[in-house]
Amino acid sequence: MKWKWAVLVGGRGSNLAALLRAGTDVRLVVSHRAGVGALDVARSAAVPATVLEPGAFCDRAAYDQALLDVLVAAGVDGVVLAGFLRLLGPVVVDAFAGRLLNVHPSLLPAFPGLHAPRQALAAGVRVTGTTVHFVDRGMDTGPIIAQVPVPVWPDDTEATLTARIQAVEHRLLPRVVQLVEAGEVAWIDGRVRLAPRAARELSRWYGKNEED
Repeated sequence: MKWKWAVLVGGRGSNLAALLRAGTDVRLVVSHRAGVGALDVARSAAVPATVLEPGAFCDRAAYDQALLDVLVAAGVDGVVLAGFLRLLGPVVVDAFAGRLLNVHPSLLPAFPGLHAPRQALAAGVRVTGTTVHFVDRGMDTGPIIAQVPVPVWPDDTEATLTARIQAVEHRLLPRVVQLVEAGEVAWIDGRVRLAPRAARELSRWYGKNEED
């Protein structure tokens, strides 16, 4: 059964576009700031979109309650964070536990938080990548579903490395969403549970690179 999804955004919307191309049933887009490209992606696809700017609320709790209210009103089954640069509060995380996904541009737990490709370059690592994980109450600490490594080349800049990581994300994230919808990936009793077929497929993803 296909799920109805909300996608929380804050940037260009390339992962949102990838989800839409893959046939994800996106019923709502929420941005934490106005004027971003992701809102244009939503409009082009005739997906309802709303902006919830933190400055319009008296505190974090009020913001999170407003976010939960719009998600519930939209009747979504799951939520994907794709460039949403805010730490979600317990009221949202708990309401969608096991149905709340995030894509992050590093091999977590390495380089959590903002500017992960920049962090990777500053650390001098030769491999970074992307992670799709369930969201818990921490910052990029939720149980990992899938990871794909991306090499860091000697002449990489933050822009080139980010672009190559995103090229992988645009394939991985929609596939993980499909596996969650199919019940082949779940978060049960604090652990990620994978059906055998999903486990085999996601293990093969780990050996891929952005050119595969």
